[in-house]
Amino acid sequence: MKPTLLLVDDNEDILSFLGEELSEKYSILKARDGEEALRLLKQEAVHLVVSDVMMPEMDGFDLCRAIKSSFEFCHIPVILLTARNTLQSKIEGLELGADAYVDKPFSTEFLQAQIASLLVNRSKLKEYFAHSPLVHIKTIAYSRADEVFLDQLTEVIHNNLEDADLDIDKLARFMNMSRPTLYRKIKSISDLTPNELVTLTRLKKAAELLRQGGYKIYEVAEMVGYHSQTNFGRSFLKQFGMTPSEYVEGR
Repeated sequence: MKPTLLLVDDNEDILSFLGEELSEKYSILKARDGEEALRLLKQEAVHLVVSDVMMPEMDGFDLCRAIKSSFEFCHIPVILLTARNTLQSKIEGLELGADAYVDKPFSTEFLQAQIASLLVNRSKLKEYFAHSPLVHIKTIAYSRADEVFLDQLTEVIHNNLEDADLDIDKLARFMNMSRPTLYRKIKSISDLTPNELVTLTRLKKAAELLRQGGYKIYEVAEMVGYHSQTNFGRSFLKQFGMTPSEYVEGR
């Protein structure tokens, strides 16, 4: 699936132009001001925001501030576009948490390179986390708020490892969050569905227990919620590229 970009600008011509230029590689959402952008963010899983600075109602600075101060959206990268080519303007945007600053007029090639760089770097971190048995989930956090969220989520999963039916509905109740909000947050941070993240957390806990020694593989499988050692072995192999036995032998 294509990553989803939210383009925010009160100029319809610029919105149309950017949408056409970026639509080959990305799914595009459009908003005419910051308030409309925030409404879309609550409805869609957005991977990156490109926003003009000078807009009515809510400008780009206020939108960036709202995104970066929100628990629900703070992980989303923001690129600000501006014709105010002053050092103070750039400092203000960066202090608000903007991930990149692009001066107008700009080349679409440069903007595309900025977008790709931000998304590729985050994608590499997510891949590294997902396929490395002992890498901590905090490596994919983009803010302190994300770290706290991921710590709480991991604790909830660890406290319910023996529940083979642990799903998003139970997670949402434990986290005191709505189901859609929790789904969007997990998906945006990790590129995983909640069920996939639960499975990965089980397998990472299993890797930790196997590394410590003192348990048989079938014991570890049961401790992390697998009733079948065969299914556990298949899941471990699929996730980490080695069987539990190979992992133990190579520790």
